[in-house]
Amino acid sequence: MDIANLIQTVAIYALPVLFAITVHEAAHGYVARHLGDNTAWMMGRVTLNPIKHIDPVGTILMPLLLYFATSGTFLFGYAKPVPVNFGNLRKPKRDMIWVALAGPAANFIQVILWAVLYAALVAAGVQEPFFLVMCQAGVLVNLVMWAFNLFPLPPLDGGRILVGLLPWKQAQFVARLEPWGFFIVMGLVILGVVSAYWLWPLLVLGYGLLDLFNLTISLPPRLL
Repeated sequence: MDIANLIQTVAIYALPVLFAITVHEAAHGYVARHLGDNTAWMMGRVTLNPIKHIDPVGTILMPLLLYFATSGTFLFGYAKPVPVNFGNLRKPKRDMIWVALAGPAANFIQVILWAVLYAALVAAGVQEPFFLVMCQAGVLVNLVMWAFNLFPLPPLDGGRILVGLLPWKQAQFVARLEPWGFFIVMGLVILGVVSAYWLWPLLVLGYGLLDLFNLTISLPPRLL
């Protein structure tokens, strides 16, 4: 394993990843508070302090182990989920959808901001690869978080959205999958199902939407 390459990769991705997970989780808590549940607010989780959202295993150890084990071809991680008591929401079934959507929406807003920053740097004649590649990484990281979290299986945000949209009987069936949802999703990821039939199609859509607004941006060089 090339240690110099690892250090460079960590330096490029550290800021985009910290912003991505921090704003994602804080957005869940902020919307939950707005809709009636103060749980995350009282626990200090509606904050842009990344330390409050970092999970030592999921955010640091697991991605590093996977990076070394797969030579950087497969990465996965997670932050500490923001606690939400859905029973405290004013209209629990409906408001669950908005709370769940807040995280992916925050990521897509960051996609646009990183793409705008990239365009501004290029327009200003900045040629320093580090900053340009960081913007590309910021777009990719947030698109991946946006797409992956929308996968329609709890405990992912997409699963919560699905539960909120389905009639009660079907919603209860899907909700019962949550204790095993993480393992089911990981199995589908390892089998390549999530990447081939969900993640990549949404990534193509995301980059396509940026193209429509003249915010064309390529993948970071190592991933081309």
